[in-house]
Amino acid sequence: MLATVSGRLDTPAAVKAQNEIAPLLENADKEIILDCKNMEYISSSGLRLFLTIRKETSTKGGKVIIENINDDIKKVFMMTGFFNLFEIR
Repeated sequence: MLATVSGRLDTPAAVKAQNEIAPLLENADKEIILDCKNMEYISSSGLRLFLTIRKETSTKGGKVIIENINDDIKKVFMMTGFFNLFEIR
């Protein structure tokens, strides 16, 4: 299953996205690809959302792959240890 993440994943956007990830979590037993090509920013709330998806998939035997993160997002992932939690392409 492919989901596109775009714009700013700040606190208001993460709260809204929390309600929109239900289809992803229903398929948590499969491979979920998060395409972040157009994601400009991620806050701690956005990181928490990614953790929610990862936790659900790992519980159900699925896998999360994050694709196309820009250098700024990559730096955030490196500083927070998220780079080691996800398969990043």
